[in-house]
Amino acid sequence: MWMFITSLKSPEELYTFPLKYFPSKPTFEGYKLLLQTTPFLIYMKNSIIVAVFTVIIALFVAILASYSFSRFEFKGKTPLSFIFLITQMFPAILLAIPLFLVMRNIGVLNSPFSLILAHSTFAVPFSTWMITGFLNSIPKELDEAAQIDGCNKLGVLRYVIIPVAAPGLIAATIYIFIYSWNEFLYALTFTSDIRARTIPVGLHTFMGEYIIRWDLLTAGGVITGLPVIIIFMFIQKYLIKGLTEGAIKG
Repeated sequence: MWMFITSLKSPEELYTFPLKYFPSKPTFEGYKLLLQTTPFLIYMKNSIIVAVFTVIIALFVAILASYSFSRFEFKGKTPLSFIFLITQMFPAILLAIPLFLVMRNIGVLNSPFSLILAHSTFAVPFSTWMITGFLNSIPKELDEAAQIDGCNKLGVLRYVIIPVAAPGLIAATIYIFIYSWNEFLYALTFTSDIRARTIPVGLHTFMGEYIIRWDLLTAGGVITGLPVIIIFMFIQKYLIKGLTEGAIKG
């Protein structure tokens, strides 16, 4: 709320002392400057591309991995599942330089593809754990009934598991999207070209050594938060259901 109110202030009111909490004459000048004088729309396009493709790739891999952990017995299953969790315990900064070298060697630096790869790598483990807990709550008798009707393993996943697990998959989708949408460290490390930057890095450029453009920063923050808020409003009940059922029945 403070960010939205601040975004409506004129540049003169932003730096007055004593502080005025509410604008005397609300204006959208900050939004106008943001869209007309900065490459914010390019940042937003890149963020959308990175977040959408990260969701598609990470969710696809996480569903298959979760289905394997939940429905099949194989050697090394328990250690492998813990390895998925352990990868989340390392600070992201430790992997920034190694991943930078990998991205440079395969020639994808300064492109959304490098961020899609990095974000998918970090989103898959936690998503797998989240979806696995939810799949464990689905009775295996449903699988057996579908197989009696002629479904193979993939058919069971497609026609039985995925529809029943929809709330859990929605929860995982929102987690992946928000993670990729807000991720800053790798976006800053892997992109130096304005045409490849995402919103978090773009907003960072409004903070200089001697001055902070609060008008651009707050206007950009409001626009950045809108997609997440709108999505959350529409699927809030599915998100809560997916998180709670996967937590208590796994």
